[in-house]
Amino acid sequence: MTSPLSADDLAAARRLIDDAANVCVFSGAGMSAESGIPTFRDALTGLWANYEPADLATPSGWRRDPDLVWGWYRDRAETLRTVEPNDGHRAIADLGRRKKLAGGRVSIVTQNVDDLHERAGSTVDAHLHGSLIGPRCETCPYRGDADLSLARERPRCPRCGASLRPDVVWFGEILPKLAWLNASAAVGQCDLLIIIGTSGVIRPAANLPLLAAEAGTPIIEVNPEPSALTPLATVHLESTAAAALPAIS
Repeated sequence: MTSPLSADDLAAARRLIDDAANVCVFSGAGMSAESGIPTFRDALTGLWANYEPADLATPSGWRRDPDLVWGWYRDRAETLRTVEPNDGHRAIADLGRRKKLAGGRVSIVTQNVDDLHERAGSTVDAHLHGSLIGPRCETCPYRGDADLSLARERPRCPRCGASLRPDVVWFGEILPKLAWLNASAAVGQCDLLIIIGTSGVIRPAANLPLLAAEAGTPIIEVNPEPSALTPLATVHLESTAAAALPAIS
């Protein structure tokens, strides 16, 4: 259980937000976990308890047993349909609307593969690790709609006949170039970075806060536990997103 947030920390975070025209939010798995989406490791339960990440989240695992991998991600996509954005997602969306009215903006860079930011009313600049919302062809540029992610049988591409695969970034794969460029631009152009619910150990995504710190950009971190990024934070709020963000935004 986290300790109550100090009034001084809350006031400092509010001042940073009020003074910033362009805010960048960098969110990780902890934010979605509050809505009931298991983290990657936590999802290795039940039917999936006997599998390793190499079985389910690597190109070699896909080549070895694509039906197994498809079933794992279909299960995760089904879970996503049962949850809702939490108060943290909604607070970010509200902040985005207020900053827009004032001539600024809120950019969102996320490591999460869900659509909870969007469902709360935000626009996401970069899904660094892809998305569960619709699969893509393993061969050509075709991308399918969200309902295809729930198909019981692994679907085929209507254009080239190859298999559709989850549109997520697996271990050993390179981040999508456009997502990385958009994320780097959002961090480079902001005058406040808010880090939420990420451990800061998954690279290259974890390099983004380093860019902000090197540029002298203030950083607010929201995390119930200290992370690898805590030393970079101007203000660290030892709390969850759903509790802290409505209090500071």
